[in-house]
Formats: sequence, structure tokens, C-alpha cells
Amino acid sequence: MSLHARNLAVRYGNSPLVLNGVSCGVEAGRLLAVVGPNGSGKSTLVRALSGLIRLERGEVRVKDQPLARWTRSSLARVLAVVSQGEEVAFPLRVDETVMLGRYARLGPLAAPGPVDRTAVADALARCDVAALALRTIDSLSGGEWQRVRLARALAQEPQVLVLDEPTTSLDVRHEMELFELIRRLVDGGLAVMVITHHINLAARFTDRMILLSAGRVAAEGAPAEVLRRDIVREVFGWPVAVTTWCDGSPQVVPLRPHEAQDG
Repeated sequence: MSLHARNLAVRYGNSPLVLNGVSCGVEAGRLLAVVGPNGSGKSTLVRALSGLIRLERGEVRVKDQPLARWTRSSLARVLAVVSQGEEVAFPLRVDETVMLGRYARLGPLAAPGPVDRTAVADALARCDVAALALRTIDSLSGGEWQRVRLARALAQEPQVLVLDEPTTSLDVRHEMELFELIRRLVDGGLAVMVITHHINLAARFTDRMILLSAGRVAAEGAPAEVLRRDIVREVFGWPVAVTTWCDGSPQVVPLRPHEAQDG
């Protein structure tokens, strides 16, 4: 496994466990989606996988090495994380922003060289934002900014990519474009874990899925094994129907109360 977590337990202060016995993993060329209702522990899982929060128990391993053995700079050469939200602090140009992803591979005070500029150009092209290179990031739309953030992560040349709610605030077109891009990256050999509340989009693109509920794994497996009517209804606390799209992926349809009574 490129990234593997076993039996993770996390709590904040004296509160009940936010994660309780969660295990997950993803390998090269595979896409894992982590889904679940608000408060199920999805973003806490990202923090645990990134080493940003203390574990009460369990272990995270990256490339078969415990996370604690990695220095932050060494980890950044292997694992890239795109967090759920990010404020624009300085109106850098897009190419300057993406170059920030190279700093883990640069020595102290070293200036970017040809290899770094090539990596940035490649990341810009893969995320279809090369035409935006000279624009400032405060002039970008939500969809463009998300692609630039992903390009910055790719400029790290990671082997594992973790995305926390990458489609937040995006419209339908940009949601689909972003998932299409993620799928291309996976098919190119990257190991990707995406945390998302879009269970139907995840079902169409992912290889495996984990459904979290109150900090525990309620179901895991192929999308058709996870998104079953009884499981989804219990976890989300709302009546649903589950249909099958023409590509074979399950699609969840929330029901109105009278529809649930009828069916």
C-alpha cells in the first residue's frame, strides 16, 4: 500500500472519539473515496493521515514506513494533501503559486532550476491551467482556483495524493471536470484518496469506497457493495432509493417522505 492507516482512534480534548477503529488504504493506480454525513470524521481522517493530529491509537504508514519516521520535507516528496479550504493570503501569480509545490525538493534558500520549472509547466498542463499562468490567483474562479491548488500538489511529484472535499463550491461542470482529471491522474499511476460528500460522483469514478458514520467504518468495498439502500438509509438517516446508471455505478436518490411511504 502507498498509504495505509490501521485502527485509527482520534479525539479532541476530553470529547468522545471522533475516529474509532478506522482502517483504510490506497495503492498506486487506484482511487479510494471516503464518504459519509457531516460530522462522520472525514476531515479528521485527513488530518490523521497527514500527521497533523495526535493519534490515541493506531498507525499510519506511507510507503510501508510509519508516518512518524518521515521528516516533513521527505514526506512532502511522497504525499501531497489538498485541504478542504484555503484563503488567498497573497495575490501571487498562478505559476508562482504552483512553484510553491517544489520547495520540498529544493535545498535551503535554493533557487528553482530547470527541473523545477519543467515540473511546474507539466503540472499546469495536466490541470489545464497553463493559460492562466500569468494571472493572479485572486482573479480566478472557484473552479480555476481548485485546479491551481491541485497543480501545486502535483508539482511536488508525489506518489500519493489526498483531496479533502475538492468540489466544494463548484458547479456541475467543474465538479465533473475535476473528477475526470482525478481519474486521469489515477489511471496514470497515482494513488489517490478523495474525501467527498458527493456519493454519486464518487460512485462513478472510484475503485473502492469507505462509508464513515460517527467515526466508524459503516461499509467498505466496491461502490455497489457500499451504496446499498439499507446501509445508506441508516447512515444518513433519510429514506433513499438506489438505482444503477448505464455504466453500472450505483446512484442514490433521496426520497420525499410520501415517496418513502409509497415505496
